[in-house]
Amino acid sequence: MSILFAILLFSVLIFVHELGHFICAKLSGVQVNEFSMFMGPAIWKKQVGETLYAIRCIPIGGYCAMEGEDEDTDNPRSFQKAAWWKRLIVLVAGAAMNFIMGLVLFAIVYAPVQQITVPVIDFFEEGCVLNREDGLQVGDRFLEVDGEKIYLSSNFTTILSLNGGEVHDILVERNGEEVFLDDFHLVKAEFPDSYGGTSLRYGFNFSYEELDFFGKIRFIWDNAMDNVRMVRLSLQMLFTGRAGLADVSGPVGIVQIMSETAEASKTVLDAVYNLLYLGGFIAINLAVMNLLPFPALDGGRVVCLLITTAVEAVIRRKINPKYEGYLHAAGMILLLALMAVIMFKDIFVIFKG
Repeated sequence: MSILFAILLFSVLIFVHELGHFICAKLSGVQVNEFSMFMGPAIWKKQVGETLYAIRCIPIGGYCAMEGEDEDTDNPRSFQKAAWWKRLIVLVAGAAMNFIMGLVLFAIVYAPVQQITVPVIDFFEEGCVLNREDGLQVGDRFLEVDGEKIYLSSNFTTILSLNGGEVHDILVERNGEEVFLDDFHLVKAEFPDSYGGTSLRYGFNFSYEELDFFGKIRFIWDNAMDNVRMVRLSLQMLFTGRAGLADVSGPVGIVQIMSETAEASKTVLDAVYNLLYLGGFIAINLAVMNLLPFPALDGGRVVCLLITTAVEAVIRRKINPKYEGYLHAAGMILLLALMAVIMFKDIFVIFKG
């Protein structure tokens, strides 16, 4: 089930991504030569006007081939001949569609939810030293911890664990006003637990909130923003050395995660919701990653578009798009090499396990 879901998910994500490019290209007057789902030889194709629509046999990838995307042409409806702002919209449309799909999947997952935990202090346990006039108080809503916004109640411990230490900068909302606690000592202490023993905790508990329609919309959006932030934090950890290749997963690793998630679910319905959540998570991650300023990715194309537009405005001369094409081709080779390394790593981990 999880493998079929993963194949279906990646296929839909790529289709939706390319559909975004396709729709905006058509609306912008850019000629689309082919709109294809999957790769390899075509098992079905149909020419409709100037565009060939095809379904190919290898269930990986897909593409929206626009006239003059990476080469110069005299066609007045080529991608390169379109106004720069139209090209910009076409380029970001794929990622935008993936982001929207992530929101839709989150909406399906959270539709049944009636109540959530919110980062608002409900009460303090007896003896908690954090509850004081110059500290935390009942009703405080956590807005930021160490400069990171608190979208969800779970963000509180996540951000603290990433930064470590006992001293933190905390921003709370209290009685409608923002209160900043600079270099606040946030330490755990021993408190009685429900098992008759003690455990290390901060000594305060968060409130619950009933969700109306608009509350659900806000909760879905906050989940999406939290996922966007996690992509940034993950990249920061990779660049700073706090995470390595072993912490990165590709399609094979994702399928394995989906399989484990499905198996750990108590019921079939739980498995479906968990897999849909993972689908939303992957969709939003794909949207953000695709907009990174790296050659071959849409983000790299956006950067090249903005630079060449600015340069052409100064020199009053068109830059041959083939040079940008060479850059993206090199970037694609590097990306494929990285994907191959990650795939073999994931396969090795599965067989080793």
